[in-house]
Amino acid sequence: MNKLFLCVAAAGLLFSACNQQGKSNESTTAVVADSASTAVDATNAPVIKLENDTHDFGKIKEGEKVTYAFKFVNSGKSPLIIKDAVATCGCTTPEWPKAPVQPGASGEIKVTFDSAHKGGLQDKQITVTANTNPAQTMMHLIGDVVATK
Repeated sequence: MNKLFLCVAAAGLLFSACNQQGKSNESTTAVVADSASTAVDATNAPVIKLENDTHDFGKIKEGEKVTYAFKFVNSGKSPLIIKDAVATCGCTTPEWPKAPVQPGASGEIKVTFDSAHKGGLQDKQITVTANTNPAQTMMHLIGDVVATK
């Protein structure tokens, strides 16, 4: 019985470690649902054209913070407004332009991954919600976290 309790407690701790956003996920879900209900005219909509939608850090030491900037161009016909960017784990923090990105202009979404208390292969998904069609764009950070000796 004690082993079962310890297993359940350990699973709860592991789950909460990557779900540090708590109640902010509920508001993010509301933003995503709200933007999904807003129709965007596909012919005039802004378009996020990413230089790369995946970045592999390779091997990084546990505890190391690494940053990558996903570069993009608004190849659409109207200003691009990024409403939100969220990652699958609280260990990954995206930063995005708050001002509209004009057609033809470029920008970047800077993402920082904190490998503290992580180990092994990591694949973190970043979801960007904007006034594009479709409303969401996905990016991935991949890396292999190796333990420090």
